[in-house]
Formats: sequence, structure tokens, C-alpha cells
Amino acid sequence: MRKTIAATGALILLSMTANAVAQEAERFRLERTEEGYVRMDTQTGAMSICRERSGQLVCAPAADERTAYEEDIAALQDRLETLEERVEALEGASPEAASDLPSEEEFEQTLGLMERFFRRFMGIVKDFEKEEKTTSPDTPAPDRT
Repeated sequence: MRKTIAATGALILLSMTANAVAQEAERFRLERTEEGYVRMDTQTGAMSICRERSGQLVCAPAADERTAYEEDIAALQDRLETLEERVEALEGASPEAASDLPSEEEFEQTLGLMERFFRRFMGIVKDFEKEEKTTSPDTPAPDRT
């Protein structure tokens, strides 16, 4: 029983591999020309010029595709240079310039102002509470949580 399952699995795997190879073989078409061959990728439409050299078929992208390929490379090189300049500028910037955080002195000054504000505010609240207690002693105080 196990041998039958193993054999069936092997046949399925073999047929899948053969199918993939067949699809890959059908992907490219070669057409003979006076100077060699033209290879076309049936999935992408890319064309290459192929010539026989030392018993092997050597292919290079067609002239139009080569120009587009070189333009893409040039555009990518420009983008890379721009990104490298930005990284260099960011790495070279001083930590204070790169950060919008206040200095230690500014922080302490702001903290001092906030402390004064809250102390004064709490003083006003306490004064209101004292006034409320003196004006209505019969009224019970609200529950506090």
C-alpha cells in the first residue's frame, strides 16, 4: 500500500515538473534571420538578438530594449545619487538642528512657568472651596471619588 502511495506521489511530482518545463520551453520562440536568430519572450514580449558563437547561442537585448534598459539604469542611478545625498545631509546635520526639541534651559524655564501656573490655579481652587464652606454650611458637600 505504501509503495503504491509513494509511486503515485512520484508520478504526480514528475508530471508537475514536466508540465513546468514544457511551459518554460513554450515561453520563448526563436525565428531564424540572416544574422542569427530573434528570440521573443511570449509572456513579456521582450525580444533579443541571438548569434551563434563557439557552438553556443548568445543573446543580447534588441536595440530598442537596450536603450530602454539603459535609460532605466540611468534613472535609477540618479535616484540613488539623490538618496545618497539626502542620507549624507541627514547624517552630517548636528543633533540640535535635526531635532525640534527645546534645550535643557528652555525646558527648565517652561517647567518653572507651568509649576507657577498650577500653584496659582490650585490656590484659586482652595479659595473657592473656602468661600463655598463659609457661605453654605448647611448644604452637604458633594461626594468625592
